Amino acid sequence: MAGRLQWIRDAAIKDLSNLVFLLLIPALLFRTMSAVRVEALDLRPVLAYFLAAGVFLTLLIAWRGFNRSSVVLALTGVFSNMVMIGITLVELAYGKEGLVTLLTLVSVHALILLTAATVVLELAVAREHRRAGGEQQHLLATTWSAFKSALIHPVPLPIVCGLLFAQTGWSLPSVVDRPLQLLGGAFGPVALVLVGITLARTPLAGHLRPALVATVCKNLALPVLVGLSAWSFGITGLALTVMVVAAGLPTGANVFLFAQRYEVEQEITTASMGVSTVAALFSLSLVMLAMSWWNPA
Repeated sequence: MAGRLQWIRDAAIKDLSNLVFLLLIPALLFRTMSAVRVEALDLRPVLAYFLAAGVFLTLLIAWRGFNRSSVVLALTGVFSNMVMIGITLVELAYGKEGLVTLLTLVSVHALILLTAATVVLELAVAREHRRAGGEQQHLLATTWSAFKSALIHPVPLPIVCGLLFAQTGWSLPSVVDRPLQLLGGAFGPVALVLVGITLARTPLAGHLRPALVATVCKNLALPVLVGLSAWSFGITGLALTVMVVAAGLPTGANVFLFAQRYEVEQEITTASMGVSTVAALFSLSLVMLAMSWWNPA
């Protein structure tokens, strides 16, 4: 409603996004991870998640053929909106323990998937240029740039800094901890309002069929694959539930950035994000309900 009624206008969306990503998210992530010891982290769920996501990404690319379009469309089926929606949802549903598990995944999610996607996309571009007889791109330079951009980012950077601080054994003084707590508490509602405003401006007409295919892959197929992968690793309890729920989150906005950068499938990607987010109201509820039956905490 805020988007449709123009309570928050287009000119303010960029500032609202900066507020969320540059101030509220770092405060929440740093404070959460500042009390987590590295030896207490279990990396098996992260490994199981990326094994399933990597296999699924490869299958989706192979299904459509190796080109820029197929890579971008494949990303809509594997890249979750773990920050804007996932962090708030997991904290509300599973508490701080569940949030720590998710943030361990979030800290490397963009780094691994976006770097891998950049490599594959640059290979596809190089192939197209080679066929056209044009100048080839410098793959290593592009990949290194993507790696640095994913690491020095408002999401993984405060997670890493918080973990490093935790290893000192110190505690945040209240004069620092209390403002971080207030800022982190504002993240959830502001982020979800921003998602709604963005959704109100997302055109869906004309691309519904491919968007529905992407939504089925992202919201339903990926959580099943991640669940099977985690189960094969012997992962149970809350960690299994959080990984499956993370896989069931709707498509993240980073996919559109790839579509925009490589000038391919921008309309379908935007529509897929919108349909996936709306459908997640029902599909994610189904995933969470199924996990409560299959894997009761």
